[in-house]
Amino acid sequence: MNLIRAKSIEKGWDLKLGELARIWKGGCIIRAVFLDRIKKAYDRNPDLANLLVDPEFAKEIVDRQSAWRRVVCLAINSGISTPGMSSSLAYFDSYRRDRLPANLVQAQRDYFGAHTYERIDVPGSFHTEWFKIAKQSKI
Repeated sequence: MNLIRAKSIEKGWDLKLGELARIWKGGCIIRAVFLDRIKKAYDRNPDLANLLVDPEFAKEIVDRQSAWRRVVCLAINSGISTPGMSSSLAYFDSYRRDRLPANLVQAQRDYFGAHTYERIDVPGSFHTEWFKIAKQSKI
């Protein structure tokens, strides 16, 4: 829904996401009751940025996240691919954070191509001689 919302804003389509859920109910493999809940969330707030911030959806996700994490961990430890569940869990974790671990990507880019990185404690761009530090540390 969030991807559809983003494209609707970008293209000026003014899609009504609650109405889409209602229409899909007629021929979709998604359980109709769940589509009703999505429609109700958009009826409560037509400008809802994401279903994760709807109070009812948010409470349910938070209440059930422990089980969700256990299932994903069990699947990973058993060598079972669960791309939908694991990527949606990663999306949930990313969506609720003020800051993401992009600094690791910046450090890798700096290591391999001296692309510099920014710090959160000091303004400006920085470059580190990662290989020299690793050699000195015997890592």
